[in-house]
Amino acid sequence: MVFKALARFFSNIFKGKKVVKLGFYGPVNAGKSSLANRISKDFTGEESFHVSKIPHETREIQVKEKVRIKKGKKELDFNLIDTPGIATRIDYTDFLRHGLKEKEAKERAKEATQGVIEAIKWLENVDCVLVVLDAADNPYNQVNITIIGNLAARKVPVLIVANKVDLKKANIKRVESAFPQYKVVGVSALKGKGMDEFYEELFSLVKR
Repeated sequence: MVFKALARFFSNIFKGKKVVKLGFYGPVNAGKSSLANRISKDFTGEESFHVSKIPHETREIQVKEKVRIKKGKKELDFNLIDTPGIATRIDYTDFLRHGLKEKEAKERAKEATQGVIEAIKWLENVDCVLVVLDAADNPYNQVNITIIGNLAARKVPVLIVANKVDLKKANIKRVESAFPQYKVVGVSALKGKGMDEFYEELFSLVKR
C-alpha cells in the first residue's frame, strides 16, 4: 500500500518533461557506473563511464546527456548522472591496499570526500534516482540507510537496483526486506541479466 501511494504521488512529476534527469546513487563499488554503461551501450552503442575495482574510481559527477531509452512503445530521453560512491568514512589507507602510493592515495581520498559532498548536493538536480546496491552484500548498513534517508527526506522517486545477481551470494529478498517502501529489481549490469524488467520498472517509475 505504501509503494502504491508513493507511485500515485509521483505520477504527475514527470508530465511535460522532455528529458528526465536520472541519478545513480549507492555505496562504493556497487556497480553504478557499470549500470550506467549498460544503459548507455544498450541505446547508444557505447560505454560512457569509467569502471575500476579500486574504490572511489568515480570522484566527480559524470553526465551522459539525452540517452533515448525505449521499451516497447515507450520511449523517453534521459540524462544519466553517475555520482561518486557514498561513504561515511574515507581513509587514504584503503587505497594503499590497492597498490597506490601514499601521495596518490591521500589525493584520491581527498577527491573522494569532496565527491561525496557533491553527490549529496546533486540530489537537488535530479528528477529520480536509481539506488544501486550490491545484491551479495548485507543491505543493513549505515551508508545505505543514510542514502535512503536523504532521498526519503527530499521525496525523490526511487527505484532500488539490486546489482550483481549473477553472484552466488546474491539475495534480492534481503534487499526487499531492508527497504520495503521501494520497488526492488535485480540485475547483473556486467552480464546484462534482468535488464528487460529493469527498463519496465524504470518507465513505471516515471509513468511513461
